[in-house]
Parts: sequence; structure tokens; C-alpha cells
Amino acid sequence: MIAAYQARCQARVDAALDALFVAPREELQRLYEAMRYSVMNGGKRVRPLLAYAACEALGGAPQRADAAACAVELIHAYSLVHDDLPAMDDDDLRRGQPTTHRAFDEATAILAADGLQALAFEVLADTRRNPQEHAVCLEMLTRLARAAGSAGMVGGQAIDLGSVGVALDQAALEVMHRHKTGALIEASVRLGALASGRAEPAALAALERYAEAIGLAFQVQDDILDVESDTATLGKTQGKDQAHNKPTYPALLGLEAAKGYALELRDQALAALDGFPPSADPLRQLARYIVERRN
Repeated sequence: MIAAYQARCQARVDAALDALFVAPREELQRLYEAMRYSVMNGGKRVRPLLAYAACEALGGAPQRADAAACAVELIHAYSLVHDDLPAMDDDDLRRGQPTTHRAFDEATAILAADGLQALAFEVLADTRRNPQEHAVCLEMLTRLARAAGSAGMVGGQAIDLGSVGVALDQAALEVMHRHKTGALIEASVRLGALASGRAEPAALAALERYAEAIGLAFQVQDDILDVESDTATLGKTQGKDQAHNKPTYPALLGLEAAKGYALELRDQALAALDGFPPSADPLRQLARYIVERRN
């Protein structure tokens, strides 16, 4: 069932994203090509899926979450372009294709990522694409800005860069990943819930617990796959964490204990959804998928 749901949501968000990359001037054509390349070159679309699933869990129609789904994927794509740059992880492959700075050049990649980041907020602020009440729209913008910025994803990347070769304990590792990976996943769920137009405080609190658990589970599984998988399956260079002496859950806990921790986090996420109706089943399936995926 998750495969069918994933295909439906991917088609929906891809159609909405595709319409965003029309250059307004001939001189900007190459920039927009790089932006399109960075977003439309595959990917699991986990964050848009979470936005749609959270919206539907609260009884909202999926089209209400189109802007939220686009915005979180644009932020995610921009972060990957920057993450792959020589100054960061220096990767040549992303989703089985040359990274943006390899397909174009470093300067174009930086500008394309900057454009994607700004576009995410433009989409959320556009009342034609995001027909929410003004207070809800403002909350969505604020939440995404906080998740993407120095208090969230960017801050996590800074901690990551400063932790190479450093022996972190589990608490410090979780702080890093709750910022670097978890913040945007949590924002995806929150934005989708807000988009439903039916977000009550108790439901939002439960969804926040769910999102915190799967955000961390996602990173634990990523660390496991960096050990167990291969470059062709991952679509990016396998084994780079160990090669760069980065702190990871398998390195800290051991591989089997890391797998057990991922399952524990999955169970915490599922428990947070106790009492939710069957409309939350896609969220439940996504929690399972996140720790079972192979790429």
C-alpha cells in the first residue's frame, strides 16, 4: 500500500514542482535548468509524503498540502546541493546522477541552491498555491524558516562539520541529527498538519512526537545503509561517513544495536499515533518504510 501511496503523492508533488522552473528571462535559462536538475532528478520525496500524510491524517484534502509539500522538498533539494559541494562533503554522485556542481559548475550550483531556498518561501507565501488563513500561512513560514536555518538544518550541518574526528556520545550525536535531519522532517509533518485546516493542539502534539521519532530514525537508518549498502543502490557514494571519520550510530553503538534503536524509534512513532483514525495509516506505513528502506 505504501508504494501506491508514494507513487500518487510523488506524481502530485512532481507536477506542482515542475511548474515552478520556468525561467522568466532568457538570461536565466541556465540557472533554472540547474534548479530543475537539482529537484527533478529522482528522490524518494519522503518529506512531501509526510506533509500529505499529515494533512490527510487530520481529514484535509491532499491539494491543501501541495504548497507545503513543494516547500519542504525545495528546502531539502537546496540543502543537498550545498551538502555535496567540495567545501562540504565533496560528493560526485547524488541519486545516481552527477551532483549539481559536477553537472554544471560550483558557482551555478551555489546560485541554484540559493534560488531553491528562496523559492520555497515564495511558494508558501503565494495565496494561490497555499490558500490558508493568514495566521496559518505565517505560522507555516515561521516554522519552515526555523527548521531550515541556524536553529535547525543549517545549525546541524555546522555541528556535523565541527564533529569530524571527534568522539561524540549518543546525546551529542542526537543533538546534531535532530538539527541536521530531524528539523526538516518535523517541519514537513507540522506544515502538512497546518495545511489541513483542522489542526487541534492535542493532534499537533501527538504528530510532533511522531515526527521527532521518525526524524531520528531516518538518520539512524541512513547511517546503517552507509555501512551495509552499496553506491549503486544508494545513488551516492557508500562508506563516506567512515572514510571521513564522521560520528555515526553504528560507529557509536555497533551495527546491531543501531538497528535495534531504529526499530525502537519506529515503535515510538507508531505509539504517538494511537487514537488516530485509519486516515493516519499512511503515516504509520511511512514510519515502517523509513527503517526498512534500502536507499
